[in-house]
Amino acid sequence: MAPLDLRHVRVAQFSAPTPDEKRHHFLWRFWDDLPGWGGMAVFDRTWYGRVLVERVEGFAAEDEWKRAYGEIVDFERMNAVEGMVFVKFWLHVSEEEQLKRFRKREKEPLKSWKLTEEDWRNREKRGAYEAAVEEMLERTDHEQGPWTLVEGDNKRFARVKVIETVIAAMEAARR
Repeated sequence: MAPLDLRHVRVAQFSAPTPDEKRHHFLWRFWDDLPGWGGMAVFDRTWYGRVLVERVEGFAAEDEWKRAYGEIVDFERMNAVEGMVFVKFWLHVSEEEQLKRFRKREKEPLKSWKLTEEDWRNREKRGAYEAAVEEMLERTDHEQGPWTLVEGDNKRFARVKVIETVIAAMEAARR
């Protein structure tokens, strides 16, 4: 992100919804961070939390997360009609590589704070998360918002694939 012009690119990070955000439709909290025409935003966590974390952890009722698939696709299509380009990535890291990275991070004083007990606990729910991811990818992949699967065990390869995919999407949108 460092080489990009911050007048036109922003990074939006989302954590668990606040009590006020919970008083609105789950997509509401993302609107202000969508880029305007000519802008670009990189979202660290998104509306897909409804069909992943909220589903697996029981924060959303079954009817809420099941309904969310259609709402997400409609939301993305509505914005795409207005000219927004969606480039969506799922970075897959194998169970072995994730464990290797966790153990390495655990030993690095400047990075160990990023690893929490919740991260370890979530590893035990990997099967439930994988099932949720499979359904998410299947039900929310559409022409205006296709998913790109990125093999994440090799960080360099993953970075190159992401950059090449973004460039291709931007070039295609200019036509």
